[in-house]
Amino acid sequence: MNTMIRVPEAELEAGILAALRAAGAEEGCAAAATRAMMHASRCGVDSHGARLTAHYAAMLRSGRVNPVPRFDIRRTGDATALLHADHGLGHAAAYSGMELACELARQCGIGAVGIVGSSHYGAAGAYALAGAEAGFIALCTTNSDAVVAPHDGRARFHGTNPIAAAAPVPNQKPWLLDMATSSIPLNRVHLYRTLGLALADGVAADGSGEPTTDPNATEMLIPLGGTGYGFKGAGLAGLVTLLSAVLVGGSLDSRCIPMTGTDDIATPRNIGHFCLAIDPVRFVGREAYDALITQYLADLRGAPARPGKMILAPGDREWAVEAERRRDGIPIDPETAAFLKLRKPHVSDL
Repeated sequence: MNTMIRVPEAELEAGILAALRAAGAEEGCAAAATRAMMHASRCGVDSHGARLTAHYAAMLRSGRVNPVPRFDIRRTGDATALLHADHGLGHAAAYSGMELACELARQCGIGAVGIVGSSHYGAAGAYALAGAEAGFIALCTTNSDAVVAPHDGRARFHGTNPIAAAAPVPNQKPWLLDMATSSIPLNRVHLYRTLGLALADGVAADGSGEPTTDPNATEMLIPLGGTGYGFKGAGLAGLVTLLSAVLVGGSLDSRCIPMTGTDDIATPRNIGHFCLAIDPVRFVGREAYDALITQYLADLRGAPARPGKMILAPGDREWAVEAERRRDGIPIDPETAAFLKLRKPHVSDL
């Protein structure tokens, strides 16, 4: 069992924000990164939550990430735009890109924004959620450095390349999908190394491409679908590369500077993102959309389940975890708690 520290939400948020400010981040960028990491930590996406604060602070200090970026936005059409993030924190770039995509969708029914010259942005779901909270069906993707083998491969080629989508639901929390196209995100390997936990079968491979459950022996990840059906995850990873790199001019996964494990922590990585917002009013109309998505989710949650199981819609698990953590505090690993100089209200074995 691994001792975790339960921290009140407000205290954790203040600790993250203070650490980023101390590393030189401009106030808006620090606030955006804190917002995104708090979303992840509240919703149980711990691999992309508060534990990344130390990494971002180090990159701000090293020069890889610009602490005071000036975003350059170029409108390329009625419903399209490109945002150059000036190599700042990816969280600020992605929130700005999604906000712009929503503005374009209000005008045109659909808005698409490509982001280039950015950096790691944490949990993709944070930005899709922002679009849904504004009333739009939203999609957000990002690629990153190669850590995932192709299907049947024995060397890294794709990033974990997450796909996040969200949709507003009347009188409910949004429908929210946030998934890596690898079997697991790489940051989960890092987290499990810290916690001393074993990985699940069929999600990671060693240096020879052979499956392993040892996070310390892991050299690459296996695509979503595992050893038998990983061609599906590999195809989705390629789609993310098309949207987040090829379409916008970002670094290809296999040619991107690694996030960790490299001596070069001064050169910007030129990560790309893609944000899409769709206005339901311009399609079926708000009243019909609200009725249909409500009925769809009721039918889904009411579908027959196996004995002892419950059918969950995308986002249901996250919202349940969020409610529990708002009540009981957010679990933080000891290393992160020490970096953030957090008090120790109580500990629990998780």
